[in-house]
Amino acid sequence: MRRTHEPYDSDVPERVLPPDLDLRLVRYFTAVAEHQHFGRAAEALYVAQPYLSRQIRRLEELLGARLFDRTPQGARLTEAGTVFLPLATELLNAAARAATQTRAAAAPSHITVGYLTSLIVTPAVRELLSQRPDAAVETVHLKWNEPRAALLDHRVDVAIARLPFATEQLDVVTLYEEPRILLVARDHRLAGRPYLTLDDIADEPMPRWRDPDWSAFWRIDPRPDGRPAPDGPVVDTLDEKFDLIASGELVVIVAAGLRASSLRPDLATVPLRGVAPSAVVLASRSGDDNPLVPAFRECALHQMAPAVTAKPTVSPPSRRNSKHRSAAL
Repeated sequence: MRRTHEPYDSDVPERVLPPDLDLRLVRYFTAVAEHQHFGRAAEALYVAQPYLSRQIRRLEELLGARLFDRTPQGARLTEAGTVFLPLATELLNAAARAATQTRAAAAPSHITVGYLTSLIVTPAVRELLSQRPDAAVETVHLKWNEPRAALLDHRVDVAIARLPFATEQLDVVTLYEEPRILLVARDHRLAGRPYLTLDDIADEPMPRWRDPDWSAFWRIDPRPDGRPAPDGPVVDTLDEKFDLIASGELVVIVAAGLRASSLRPDLATVPLRGVAPSAVVLASRSGDDNPLVPAFRECALHQMAPAVTAKPTVSPPSRRNSKHRSAAL
């Protein structure tokens, strides 16, 4: 009689299972990679720094690779960490898409609202919930360059964001406009002026962003007279940008809606004259049949009035951003 092998016979190669990755650990890793500093990442995540360090070590043990070189100045990605970062980001995005699309299929009364730093969506969410108490609303903080991708990946259903970004396949409605102002170090020679013009900052270096349209708009590059804006370094994170401004190496044009409550005590803002405002918009996927999308759009148009001032300010410490359920609003 011919013998059939059982699954665990000795001549069957042993199957090597991949590590069972905890998405929470992956999210911690991406936060440290973004801030390049364990302390700042821990503050952004609302966890203690020793706890965060332990969790990153746990992830490194699971992967069998060191992800960061720890230095007195912060945390630098190793070669393995550099390889893991885009994969970790896609893993988190895929998990978010899976959750969002599953919720949408099971409960059509769910909507996820994405927003950028300093754009307050709470009043619009509250109005929607007053009209639709059965609705489940989730709010998600987005990075400056994420709105389009987050919408097309179905991580969010609507995004409250600042232009410019590519709007193909999106429906976009302008909610309001904000003046643009200059962000400088508190002890900068321009701090405290009643206002500034582009001539006043003609020779001031400004950071560059990897998105060319965003970079051109926020640097006003080229200037109205055709001259290019003075070049500063390419920046990827708010912390990096704020550190360079506070050191006096750069000045930055920002929206007036980036109020003092969202900045740092070593920075100040000065109004800019003769500069076109920026637009705050609500974007959604073209053809989305979620009935809460047009309902939220109307609430946002009604509630998100521009509470903007362009007076010089010295800014207090930053508010931390986090993902939260509407019940916490």
